[in-house]
Amino acid sequence: MARRCQLIGKGPLFGHNVSHSNRKTNRRFEPNLQKVTLYSDALHAPVPMRVCTRALRSVTRAGGLDAYLLATADANLAPEALKLKHRVKKALAGSPAKAAKAPAESATA
Repeated sequence: MARRCQLIGKGPLFGHNVSHSNRKTNRRFEPNLQKVTLYSDALHAPVPMRVCTRALRSVTRAGGLDAYLLATADANLAPEALKLKHRVKKALAGSPAKAAKAPAESATA
């Protein structure tokens, strides 16, 4: 399984271990991935993901998974998250209560 964040696509970086004698050997800096289950209000379902802790903080700050996905540009999302974003948009467009509420909020902002 790839060590890659399913939300923002953050992966391993490469560098060197440097010894006291200044000998350099290759090493990998792995992202801090956590298995979490985030709840999507639009889909009314839990979504299990492997997410780095930085992305998890961003989701919490945005106010949930749906709010984070809708506020984040497509170029900044991993392919799995982009598919989820399209599913959330489709679910919100199909729901008349949510669709009627969304334009009113954007008009006041």
